[in-house]
Amino acid sequence: MSSAEGCSVLFEPVQIGPVTARNRFYQVPHCNGMGHLRPQAEAAMRAMKAEGGWAVVSNQETEIHPTSDLSPFAENRLWDERDIPALRLMTDAVHGKGSLAAIELAHNGHHAQNHLSRAPLLAPSELALQTAYPKQARAMDKADIREFRKWHRAAARRSREAGFDIVYVYAGHHMTLPHHFLLPQFNDRMDEYGGSLENRVRLTREILEETKEEVGDDCAIALRFAVDEMLGSEGMQAQEEGRAVVEMLAELPDLWDVNVADWSNDSATTRFEPRDGFQTSYIEFVKQVTSKPVVGVGRLTSPDLMASLVRKGILDFIGAARPSIADPFLPNKIKEGRIEEIRECIGCNICVSSDSLGVPIRCTQNPTMGEEWRRKWHPEIIERRVKEEAALVVGSGPAGLECAMQLARRGYEVTLAEAKQELGGRVLQEAGLTGLSAWKRVTDHRIYDLQQRGNVQLFTDSPLSASEVVELGIPNVFVSTGAKWRRDGRGKSAFHGVSIGLGSRVFTPDDIMTGVVPEDGPVVVYDDDQAYLGGVLADHLAQAGREVFFVTPASLVSPFTELTLEQTKVQRSLLEKGVHLNLSQTLANVASGQVTLQCVYTGRENSIECSSVVLVTQRMRETTLYDELCGTNAGLLNTLELIGDAANPGLIADAVYSGHMAARNFERNADDIDREFFRRELVSLEPV
Repeated sequence: MSSAEGCSVLFEPVQIGPVTARNRFYQVPHCNGMGHLRPQAEAAMRAMKAEGGWAVVSNQETEIHPTSDLSPFAENRLWDERDIPALRLMTDAVHGKGSLAAIELAHNGHHAQNHLSRAPLLAPSELALQTAYPKQARAMDKADIREFRKWHRAAARRSREAGFDIVYVYAGHHMTLPHHFLLPQFNDRMDEYGGSLENRVRLTREILEETKEEVGDDCAIALRFAVDEMLGSEGMQAQEEGRAVVEMLAELPDLWDVNVADWSNDSATTRFEPRDGFQTSYIEFVKQVTSKPVVGVGRLTSPDLMASLVRKGILDFIGAARPSIADPFLPNKIKEGRIEEIRECIGCNICVSSDSLGVPIRCTQNPTMGEEWRRKWHPEIIERRVKEEAALVVGSGPAGLECAMQLARRGYEVTLAEAKQELGGRVLQEAGLTGLSAWKRVTDHRIYDLQQRGNVQLFTDSPLSASEVVELGIPNVFVSTGAKWRRDGRGKSAFHGVSIGLGSRVFTPDDIMTGVVPEDGPVVVYDDDQAYLGGVLADHLAQAGREVFFVTPASLVSPFTELTLEQTKVQRSLLEKGVHLNLSQTLANVASGQVTLQCVYTGRENSIECSSVVLVTQRMRETTLYDELCGTNAGLLNTLELIGDAANPGLIADAVYSGHMAARNFERNADDIDREFFRRELVSLEPV
């Protein structure tokens, strides 16, 4: 039952204390790399969610005081009255689209680093900073606690002045003082704020009561609470202390926003948690012990599951961060019965990586995410074609599919030619590996869209030469021929490649992804790419029963995945499957039956006996067709553009973005493109 009628329950209004949400779609707080540094960009992004039908749109962690300074990460700030105008940009924009605006007030305790403010770190007990920086937090005395309560109360008052409808008390993700006080691993106090659960809950109760008192009847109060730490008996569990906390505070907040801790578990990737609604079993008890509305998350993408959770009395609101990023218009599409048009979240956490890097948010599925203000991109609206009539896209990887889809949406006659038997390129290949099946949603969405359009012709088994491209008579050509993994070992650690002896059995990721299976015997996976694919391939081969030796110059497995909150899970998975880890080792040479490794620090060598080697090092761009067209036929074409991995190998998200930008910029004035490209928010030089 995926119809607008079957999902009508999702579009009922819901009362939250003194305010009313127009439907049950609730964008929970999520970071985005914009915050206090790029308030106009954040306002435009949040407004797009409101326009797309999200009845409640939240901001992100909002620092309430300089002792909770998350620099260099660009979260929101409400240190004093001077921060109110930037936040009002968001509330005005969200209200203008008919939605409620929520603010997530946060004091991050020893999770903060205070690198900018250089303020002392605060915690329930004496604690080391949660990063590698050699700093410690001091145990808060009673005066510190009183000051914190005063800061939170002032921030609540300023939130009301900034126009927010819902004010959060945040006790989750191991990131905030209220959560730190709740958990024995952070709180060993012996006073009224430590020891028993009732004492550990005391601070959360106090700031809930004081926040409600401060905002009066103007704003609703939400409590964001992690009911389970996913640590088993070593941490808070949903059916024990987690439930007890909800029972103690049941009627205090106007809304319960419940999830699991830490952030890596709450925002688990599909690689390690493939189920939509994976948090349901942890949070389903909450509505049994409170009369207040409940919002929950779990990468919910299925309208049927959403409606079921409401009808079963598990949730009042369908919460989302990542699904709202992948498709800001998800609620409207469900309401209008356009289920097939939803861009489903693939759970890759590229959005999370942006926050980890301190840059504006991006998304594999939605290339307009983060570009709403800078480029004025809208996920559902694109300018119509100008004077040209037709375009040819060569290659159907993520860049080619996105480019073709957007060109077709603009009204051009589009021909898409793919040399292989199936559309999809690298996405189709990578989705066949262990843990990455959800990534196929990237191609499924675009192929379906293209197949519905009368102005698109799709051809597979159609390799094209330069002369054949010219013979087609289509004057505008976008070349998306991708890139192939190198077989010579050239990469980060070996500019000139690796010595490979005769008789060596050497494979590339392309070989494995197309179904080639190394012969029996130990397999060495050499990961000098150090992103995600080397770890995935090692996992994939181990799952297939091979003895795997994982070798990398990095000091841990797949360091890129720290940005996507997966690194610990990646390394644990390989260890649990018996993969032999050889870290901080470069590949010196490959011979028949063995490889020689070299320590990156000492240069000492050692060898591993193996039957085959998989080299995950660097990719070579496939530009033959483009080069030939440039060399002899450029004058016959109005447009010739190289896009995606063929232009710059990177993430799938980068390829989708490249294809989207090419389609958007086609027939635009170059000066306008440049002005848009460099549009940025500038720091005010007014005296303060």
